[in-house]
Amino acid sequence: MTSPGTRSDAQAEDLDVEEALALVRENPGPAHRGPARPGPGGNGSPAPHHPANSRHRATPWPEARTTAERAARAAARAARRTPLAVPLVAALGLTLAAPLAALTDLPSFDTSAMDGWALAGPGPWTVRNEGVLAGHAEPAPLVDGEAVRIATGARVPPDTTAVLRSEHGRTDERGRLHPTRDVVHGQDIRPRGQECRSGDQLLPVGTLATPAVLGLAAAAGYDTLTAVPRPRVDVLVLGDELLTGGLPHDGLIRDALGPMLPPWLRALGAEVRSVTRIGDDAEALHRAVTSCDADLIVTTGGTAAGPVDHVHPTLRRIGAELLVDGVEVRPGHPMLLARLKDDQYLVGLPGNPLAAVSGLLTLAEPLLRTLAARPAPEPYTLPLRDAVHGHPHDTRLVPVVLRDEGAVPLRYNGPAMLRGIAAADALAVVPPGGARSGQEAELLDLPWATGGIGVCFT
Repeated sequence: MTSPGTRSDAQAEDLDVEEALALVRENPGPAHRGPARPGPGGNGSPAPHHPANSRHRATPWPEARTTAERAARAAARAARRTPLAVPLVAALGLTLAAPLAALTDLPSFDTSAMDGWALAGPGPWTVRNEGVLAGHAEPAPLVDGEAVRIATGARVPPDTTAVLRSEHGRTDERGRLHPTRDVVHGQDIRPRGQECRSGDQLLPVGTLATPAVLGLAAAAGYDTLTAVPRPRVDVLVLGDELLTGGLPHDGLIRDALGPMLPPWLRALGAEVRSVTRIGDDAEALHRAVTSCDADLIVTTGGTAAGPVDHVHPTLRRIGAELLVDGVEVRPGHPMLLARLKDDQYLVGLPGNPLAAVSGLLTLAEPLLRTLAARPAPEPYTLPLRDAVHGHPHDTRLVPVVLRDEGAVPLRYNGPAMLRGIAAADALAVVPPGGARSGQEAELLDLPWATGGIGVCFT
């Protein structure tokens, strides 16, 4: 496969999402801190697949994340989704599926970089009565000894030799313009093509459409961008005990996941199409899953083995393949990932709120990032300011705030608690057995804490 810099425009038009994924893997772009992608045991070996009715063991946490990435690559190959021409106003957070090449010279004409005077030849200069403003037609040429008032961004008159800033000139009693410092030929003029020439490649395939990318695309003449479509996600919130308003009462609790998951999933690159609340009803869950055509279904609750936990029976009933059935992580141990069709997956999140966050970052984040062809963030670590108790056998994900090059663990980190994660900047990955004060810990940034593209929740 050719590199992004050598792919022709015709080839770019035929680029599909799987090719874009491959190019992102080959050209990951600038590193930025974020969640790590360790392979299982460090060797990248595939995780075993478990039919829904087989015995299984919980998957190690790094292996579960790698399995989700691999599943997304398989889904992209199966779906052969076609890149879309997306208006600039809707392209934030998408991944370019074609190189961004300049459609014009930038700037497209010689322009003034400052407010002041356009000059011709040596001074002093006679100043024209009329001025030159941005957005107007090309002004008349200057002759030696002549100047004209000019605004920033305006077209420079032909035969201009320099622009004199307003603060660097004075006029005498006869109205002639004098410089108050030396004038250098060509100063404060942006020549045509200074930034790029028409046809220059500005950005390769796999680039994330940040606000700056959208601005560059507009300046270069684009109205739309060819981009990888967002993965389509439907959310099913399960449980008879959930209220959608008011105070908890009579054994009923407020649904925290319905308001939290859609914006979080959008921050991970998804198009959230619907949020459906379903009681503890096996038939209703079966109808919802089998009638859904989303790329990913996300369920909340019902992933354990209790009397009203209907996710596993539903998956067995439809013949789904369990790729991950439980993860060696706390909170969030009973999360799961299932393949429903070649191009459709289900992520089952636990019902406890912080456990559901753990499932999002463990399974949904790598799957959605890969489906959206986003570059993988570089792993990073910081020392823990305090010791953190660990689980004897499982990884722990603990909310932390970042202070003075260190990570401070937060209280209120139980599976049902959101108070800690609401104040957090990241989740620290604590190995089995715990971590001592000062020990380096891998960190998973939260989308809104990075200040990056993940802040676009809508």
